[in-house]
Amino acid sequence: MTLPALFIAHGSPMMALENNEYTRFLERLGQELPTPKGIAVFSAHWDDADQRMTGDEQHQTMHDFYGFPEEMYQLTYPAPGSAELTARISACFEAGNLHAKTVTGRGLDHGVWVVLKKMYPAAGIPVVALSVDSKRSPKEQYDIGAMLSGLREEGILIIGSGGLVHNLRMIHESEEPDNWAVEFDEWIAEQLASWNLPSLFAYDKKAPHARHAVPSYGMEHFVPLFYAMGAADNGRKAQRLFQSYQYGSLSLNCWSFE
Repeated sequence: MTLPALFIAHGSPMMALENNEYTRFLERLGQELPTPKGIAVFSAHWDDADQRMTGDEQHQTMHDFYGFPEEMYQLTYPAPGSAELTARISACFEAGNLHAKTVTGRGLDHGVWVVLKKMYPAAGIPVVALSVDSKRSPKEQYDIGAMLSGLREEGILIIGSGGLVHNLRMIHESEEPDNWAVEFDEWIAEQLASWNLPSLFAYDKKAPHARHAVPSYGMEHFVPLFYAMGAADNGRKAQRLFQSYQYGSLSLNCWSFE
């Protein structure tokens, strides 16, 4: 059973409580995919210069946000960890000459649990959270994801959780998406269709409105795309499964890579 790698926009933490077209899509996606043996998530909300991964037997739920309704802070996602999966990931990184550190006691940040709560609400599938490094080059990020590509053939679902257009200083109340956000997303889609790595790796210079879509203070939300793509380097096929927007420019999209 070979699973795809996914890039999933996790949007606002409020997505955990929302019932809309995107959340219903994520619920269906979890039902339609073959049930994973484990899930590995590269999260935008764990940005670290060193490669890190969780090693807990049982995860706590991080409420790493503020100013939200009290109900948000009562939500939990008590997914188990997996010493076996952590060890497999560690071995993959070691084979790629990447030093990785196992961390315990961190819990799952909302980039991980909000998405998984929609896809797999029973919280019964073992999860390992992985850090990203927004200061690495896109190629380095892609190569780290590629180190895990073989895990997909073992029934492991690899997810990059972030947001292609994620600039909180640009959001506003609007039911219609901003043209600049749509143009950026469509440029990314065109490059993904042909797996155009040279252009994608230079997105900051080539993509329209890149500075608005991926601000210097928010690069960590974009880079999970490269980790997820790398995990499908052995197939190099991309399919956009969903696209919509909130708050004018907050891009809610899901890409499948095989």
